[in-house]
Amino acid sequence: MQIAVVEDDDGVGDALVDALANHGHDTVRMRRGSDLLLGHRGMDAVILDLGLPDADGLQVLRQLRAVSDVPVVILTARDDERSVVRGLRGGADDYLVKPARLAELLARLDVVTQRRRAAERPASQQITEGDVVVDLAAREVEVAGEPIALTTKEFELLEVLVARPGAAVSRQQLMDAVWGDAYVAISRTLDVHMTGLRAKLARPGLISTIRGYGYRWGN
Repeated sequence: MQIAVVEDDDGVGDALVDALANHGHDTVRMRRGSDLLLGHRGMDAVILDLGLPDADGLQVLRQLRAVSDVPVVILTARDDERSVVRGLRGGADDYLVKPARLAELLARLDVVTQRRRAAERPASQQITEGDVVVDLAAREVEVAGEPIALTTKEFELLEVLVARPGAAVSRQQLMDAVWGDAYVAISRTLDVHMTGLRAKLARPGLISTIRGYGYRWGN
């Protein structure tokens, strides 16, 4: 697995990286919450400390959960009940108190990642809505049987929307998925590409705007 180790203490972080590598995992060491928010994509799991230098780990977790469902195991010195409850309710898949035994940490990582994989359903590679057909594998779009040329960013926006038909997708989720940034505002860029996408599809109402939040795919 590709695992993000978010820990500012070099002694603890380096030990975790070495231990995980010895068990066949690839690791990315991160020292700040912002590192995780910018670099979570492609990770199979996250080990998250709560005492980070730039933000409280619980706040980082909330921001992460707004854009990603990557499995997160909190590993922290905070052992009070309030912190445990807040961590689990805030979206953590598990909570461990330092010092944790390596075998237990590895077992819990396996459990949360297996649980997440079991919950996932294979997505269809071809999405049809009316006379619009989106072929995700071929990265092609047809409207009324005619191919439509989309830019890379336009297709990526469409890909995120069609993966959740009928569901509200926030602007933050779209910006993170397409531009890889969980919290830097690039709203104008999103607006320009969304306008272009809608114009090329030429199907009013197919992508609806949810005022103050984001967009939805499907009539």
